[in-house]
Amino acid sequence: MKVFISADIEGTAGICHWDETLRTHPDWAEFRALMTAEVLAACDGARAAGATEIVIKDAHDSGRNLMVDRLPDDTRVVRNWSGHPDGMMFGLDRSFAAVLYTGYHSKAGTEANPLAHSFNTRISRILLNGEVASELTFNALCAALYGVPSVFIAGDAGICADASAMMPGIATVETLVGAGPATNSIAPVRSCRLIRETVETALKGDLSRLVPDVAGPWEVVIEFVNPVNAYQSAWYPGARAHGPRAVAFDAAGFFDILRAMRFIKG
Repeated sequence: MKVFISADIEGTAGICHWDETLRTHPDWAEFRALMTAEVLAACDGARAAGATEIVIKDAHDSGRNLMVDRLPDDTRVVRNWSGHPDGMMFGLDRSFAAVLYTGYHSKAGTEANPLAHSFNTRISRILLNGEVASELTFNALCAALYGVPSVFIAGDAGICADASAMMPGIATVETLVGAGPATNSIAPVRSCRLIRETVETALKGDLSRLVPDVAGPWEVVIEFVNPVNAYQSAWYPGARAHGPRAVAFDAAGFFDILRAMRFIKG
């Protein structure tokens, strides 16, 4: 069984401030270690469930966060950004049995995490077919294009609730809840234990029902904080202005949405 892990950091247990996510800040070293520990816990759970191959996408910011010398010898790691439209899911293909998400966070425009955002801080909100979307929304649909189920997520309470609404039955570990600029988090050691146990159980269950429908048509609307970004992004072929700070794009297939997002979101 091959398992894919997409690892982010803003939903890691204990985190609460942007300084802790930036490789240029001294606080980052501590939280890259916590991010890595949650990935290792997911690897342990997957292996206990029978995984024989694990591929990890370092999917935060620079794509160079995980402490690679701590990764098990039965894993591969995808670092940095290829430029492929799959983005945070690059490296996934039809040969995988399941996708796991660690360190995931709430979408832009919500208050469930002080670090809530969608892909970057230039974006104030993204709507997909009229519904406010998260990074997970796009990544789970990307996985669905390959027929791969999204079976587990660890992150803040907001993204876990969104994941359950999108894919009823997905296994979740809630690491923290937000309150203004503060977070109320479980201890990192508890988070790792729960991730390990929950991943093992999830991978032994019925995975087939956790592939969301990717049938189109699709419309994505990206609302920016600054209208300058909307003006620039509207030059992508097929994109159109959607009010003073937003750009919209329509497509029949979801991969075309991912390809447009690669350029429009900036």
